[in-house]
Amino acid sequence: MYQLTKGANVGLATLSDSVESVIVSLDWTSPTGEGDADVSVLLLNADGKVRSDADFYFYNNPVAADGSVQLLGKTPTGSGNQDRISFDLRAIPEDIDRIVVAASRYGGAHFGELDDLQLTLADSSGESLLRFAIDDADAVSAFIFGELYRRDGEWKLRAVGQGYDAGLAGLATDFGVDIEDDAADAELDSASGEPQAEPTAASVREHKPAAPEAVPAPRRPDNETEPRKAPSRPRTAKKKVTLPKVTKKSLAENDSWKEARLFPVSALKSDRDREMRATSVLLSVMAQIPELGRRLTAAFGAPAGRMETFAEVSLPHGDTPRRPDGVIRVERAGKLWTALVETKTNGNALKAEQVQAYMDIAARRGYEAVITLSNDVALEGSPLVDVRIDGRRKHKVALWHLSWAEVAHQAQMLIRHEGVGNAAHAWLLQELLHYLQHENSGCHGFQNMGAAWVPVRNGIDDETLCQGDPRALDVVENWERLIRQVCLRLGGELGQKVLPVNRSKRGVDPATRRADLADQLCLEGKLQAELRIDSTPGVLAITADLRTGKLRTSIDIPAPAQGYPLTWAKRLVRRLAEAPADLHIETLVEGEAGGPRGTLERLRPEPGDMLPKNGAQITGFRLSLFKGMGSSRGNAESGFIRSVDDAVHRFYATVVAHLERPALRRTSSAETSPTG
Repeated sequence: MYQLTKGANVGLATLSDSVESVIVSLDWTSPTGEGDADVSVLLLNADGKVRSDADFYFYNNPVAADGSVQLLGKTPTGSGNQDRISFDLRAIPEDIDRIVVAASRYGGAHFGELDDLQLTLADSSGESLLRFAIDDADAVSAFIFGELYRRDGEWKLRAVGQGYDAGLAGLATDFGVDIEDDAADAELDSASGEPQAEPTAASVREHKPAAPEAVPAPRRPDNETEPRKAPSRPRTAKKKVTLPKVTKKSLAENDSWKEARLFPVSALKSDRDREMRATSVLLSVMAQIPELGRRLTAAFGAPAGRMETFAEVSLPHGDTPRRPDGVIRVERAGKLWTALVETKTNGNALKAEQVQAYMDIAARRGYEAVITLSNDVALEGSPLVDVRIDGRRKHKVALWHLSWAEVAHQAQMLIRHEGVGNAAHAWLLQELLHYLQHENSGCHGFQNMGAAWVPVRNGIDDETLCQGDPRALDVVENWERLIRQVCLRLGGELGQKVLPVNRSKRGVDPATRRADLADQLCLEGKLQAELRIDSTPGVLAITADLRTGKLRTSIDIPAPAQGYPLTWAKRLVRRLAEAPADLHIETLVEGEAGGPRGTLERLRPEPGDMLPKNGAQITGFRLSLFKGMGSSRGNAESGFIRSVDDAVHRFYATVVAHLERPALRRTSSAETSPTG
């Protein structure tokens, strides 16, 4: 892999023969496991300015209309995240001279708090070509990682590594983005919930329940005495067509009347029927709705262009022709990108021999990718199928995986939160989502903890499970798959980023990390995970205690920076007015194992019982709910998977959703407050 240093540049053509479509990734890790940043991209003309605010891409404007830019979202990596951006360089307008790739932080956070910052570039097959490591990020809230630029008809990449004190708003303004500076109007727009007019200013304020934060003001010259007004985060863009929040009243006479559906599922009887129907339904909708088709293929190196999809295509392979479940073909500027699709439903596993045959066919025919689609969830460093990739071939074929849960997540994000081009497309996506979520479709996502689940639980019960048992490792891997699916489902409902948190040491590979967790499971009998949810004041923790059969969902919220402890306790109880009575509240005390604790039902009349009697400093509060977990390994009503999913959704809806980030700020250990 080519290594770039700060200020250096390299021509993409010198790195690979296939750089018409590239993926730029930004990585960072956090010592606390909670740091994050948001990626942004600016397209600049020869004057170094955006042509209009539409050339500014970020979390509220993630995809270019021509498909030239697409923010692909975050992927957890160890104790941090990787944010990926897909660039179709063939679709970049001719009058664009330079593309700036940056990221920003909010709420007083800065890049100096993050470790292992780097930019990497990969070709359309996913092969990494270039790396730029950054080790000198200061206390700045916005940072330019690098830029793609044209020189003599060739695309090059320059390692920039430049910070901005003024945050994303200051960076965007410097490049010509028109940012509204009326914080009051921005708050009013947020409170009203009314869609705003399609802006010329780029939309930077996040779709979060909290009021918009002010971006930190830029540093003032020494001779400047008047404080500058901190630029607000730019205005929120108008949403496209989404599903109405209130369902229309049905005209049916009674509940036995079932609405007619575009994709019926009642006739599905066999696994083969389910696979054929699911493949055809998904591929046809992808071809008709550009937002969905592009979103599901851009991460795999597909260009933006005219998409056509096909089912049950016969392709020669030795003496017996092969029939992949589907083919995706995208045309751009007279060139074709092609992917073969292999589908499994109803929990059926992918077959290595079958996938290998498709990889060989794709390599011989010059196709770019093979995409597998099943209920399983792929894990980093743990492939679903082992296939041989012939490195001697000049033409490279990439193997990618999608889970049905991810497809449903993307459909939810589009029709419930981000919107699509018109009402017909919204209705079509709704029909797709209804089909995927129907119990007879076989597209329910990960739904089986595996054959090792029962033996491991029995081994924990009778204390015969030993460290190093491979069955414990199988359970840990399936637990990780389940947590990733829970994140997808919750994120799709909320329209927010929900990501698993990994607190392993930097540099630990996934296999070693999972082996350590398997040994911990053998010793403690517990499976543990943490979720980071945008706009929440802490990390949602999940613990499955296999010895007691209990699930615990909890969140630690920091104590406010100012005020009196009794005021904090009363405010917390008021905020939890709609929470379950059996919610456990524990006061976290500095330097001690734990403070007072009790149920919400007992603390409601006497919030003062939450205060430590010895006057110790309160650092925060821990809120927890407990419930019994399912015993079976599957997704039935009594199953473990269903119980985890239900526990997380219930805890978020009844507890976490009522916690407001702005009112709960972390206090430093040096601060002291009166205990009155």
